[in-house]
Amino acid sequence: MTTAFVAATTTASATATAAEPLPGITPRAETPVLHDDDAGGNADADDPAIWRNTADPARSLVIATAKEGGLRAYDLDARPVQSVAAPPAEGPDDAPGRFNNVDLVRGLKLSSGAADLAVTSDRGHDTLRFYRIDRDRTGGPLTDVTDPAAPHVFSADQDEVNEQRTAYGLAAWQDKASGRSYALVSQRERTGVALLELLPASGGKVTYRKVRTLDLPSSFRLPNGTTWSPCAEPGELPQVEGMVVDPDNGTLYAGQEDVGIWRMRADLTGKPELVDKVREYGVPGVYDEETEECEAGADPGYGGKRITADVEGLTLVHEEDGDGYLLASSQGDNTFAAYDRELSDRNEYEGGFRVTPAGGALDGSEECDGAAALNEPLGPKYPNGLLVVQDGHDAPGDGDRPATNFKFVDLGKVMKTLDD
Repeated sequence: MTTAFVAATTTASATATAAEPLPGITPRAETPVLHDDDAGGNADADDPAIWRNTADPARSLVIATAKEGGLRAYDLDARPVQSVAAPPAEGPDDAPGRFNNVDLVRGLKLSSGAADLAVTSDRGHDTLRFYRIDRDRTGGPLTDVTDPAAPHVFSADQDEVNEQRTAYGLAAWQDKASGRSYALVSQRERTGVALLELLPASGGKVTYRKVRTLDLPSSFRLPNGTTWSPCAEPGELPQVEGMVVDPDNGTLYAGQEDVGIWRMRADLTGKPELVDKVREYGVPGVYDEETEECEAGADPGYGGKRITADVEGLTLVHEEDGDGYLLASSQGDNTFAAYDRELSDRNEYEGGFRVTPAGGALDGSEECDGAAALNEPLGPKYPNGLLVVQDGHDAPGDGDRPATNFKFVDLGKVMKTLDD
């Protein structure tokens, strides 16, 4: 999450809510709360992925990042199945492991045989880490299979790693034409995205090589002839975090947090197109060193109407006829926007919703970072699929302790709401 406007975000959110309140959808379950403090192991819920157990869909898993708290695996009752620690710091003055985003790779051919993998961006070490998924393995379904020699993604050495302009957002995909598997990784506090090919290493391990990189714009020409850049701390550029690839056509959707949603080829060739803009697009701002906030100027009216910065978790809902939705977390106003998945329809906006409280003990989702959807049967609990969203402020909470977790939502309810 980047520095937000103090005034602009509030105004945009209030205007949207007053104009057209979005329908609310309640979750069915939530994971145990995580606390981002010393007592809680500096665990902070961020990004989920849904692994479907084809042999027994009711025993599928949600695998999610907890930043310095590592990686978590949950069953479909949102109960913890396994906790995997992030790797320690290289040295006493170096950054510790910090798992930011996670995605899945199906059937990657390793030296030990084909395997399903959870791949996560380790922001602390500027690497990717890989975990083999074996649902019935003694000790838990996740086994670390990262090649110890796996290179840094963006950094030349440990000094650069410690600057933490490192691996951040993540999306995995398989090229249908070649059968090769890739990960797309964004860089923290920069506009870059790197394409990495995932490769088998000796001993059943996994490594990668960089294929190419692409830099999205950091400044934009406005209709009035002026040039605009999103307000941020000095030295920071508008970063990308939420990403997802449509495997049917090799299209990458990337959320540049303070700008909007980009559409481009997943092989990072060709010209990116801006699908939608955040409401704050074009709003001038001045960073206040004392408050560490951006003070917004007058809104010139060039922004979008659907998402309020930051644009965060992106996920796809596939339908059998090739239709479906691109879902985006509009973090600034606690909503989710749905766009038509079909390129022929230019990803037009289809509607939105909120994840609202189901009761005093089961709240909704606020300031959502990551989201994952799977439109496939997952046993009797989720016969119509599952949507998992991060909750940045779990309630009722525990005093002043930061509290985050993940909410499990019946995807059938989402589809019905969007189709009505």
